[in-house]
Amino acid sequence: MVGIIDEVGDGVSEWKKGQRVGVGWHGGQDNTCLECRRGDFRNCRNLKVTGISYDGGYQEYMLAPVEALAAVPESLSDAEAAPLLCAGIATFNALRHSGALPGDLVAVLGVGGLGHLGIQFANRFGYKAAAIGRGPENATLAKKLGASVYIDSKSTNAAEALQKLGGAQVILGTAPSSKAMSELVNGLGPNGKLMVMGLSFDPIEVTPAQLISGNRTIQGWAAGTPTDSEDTLRFAELTGVRPMIETYPLENAEEAYARMMSGKAQFRVVLTM
Repeated sequence: MVGIIDEVGDGVSEWKKGQRVGVGWHGGQDNTCLECRRGDFRNCRNLKVTGISYDGGYQEYMLAPVEALAAVPESLSDAEAAPLLCAGIATFNALRHSGALPGDLVAVLGVGGLGHLGIQFANRFGYKAAAIGRGPENATLAKKLGASVYIDSKSTNAAEALQKLGGAQVILGTAPSSKAMSELVNGLGPNGKLMVMGLSFDPIEVTPAQLISGNRTIQGWAAGTPTDSEDTLRFAELTGVRPMIETYPLENAEEAYARMMSGKAQFRVVLTM
């Protein structure tokens, strides 16, 4: 969520009343565990999650730990910036840590809440972006978002299509489908990496032979820290990456939630004050 600081706690000096800030999925860390001592705050043993560890943004006022705050550029509206602090940072951060270089083939599985931002970031990073969706209806949108190629996994073997393009250096698995991700492993090129982002509780099926052949890798990826959020926001500001959103006033939160859960929203539902 994004808002204006109304008050700061005792001893807080780096943030000021009236400053516009955002809070993402990463809601704070303990600063004492081994991972925190190593600076790996994303993997804190006692990670705080906004809206789970404490009350989130379904309200006019909220309390947030100081280490959860990210500064928000003035050129981004609240409604634009908020989804970038979740789906935005997740895809941006995954891609910049993926090892892919400009010109590499990077595939994005899913043209949805995560995927529509992943395609934009992949394009702005200088990758050859391939979008993978089910059905032809997302082809036009995928191209508009910056995809060089659209692969309809309903009518073609997506892994074979990626191999015809030379094999993907990275596949960003944004769709919450273990089956769809399993089917794409063979689309990876040499030293290719499947980055798992879409949350599913079914197993991803892969054989040792698939990984050994071509030195392929599967890696899970979560969002990032508030400094990663600030990097995401600044990059989006510079390159024009923006989320596609549907807005609802706070008093219609129940309706907005139902719209989100229906899977029909394009692509992020945002509550406004």
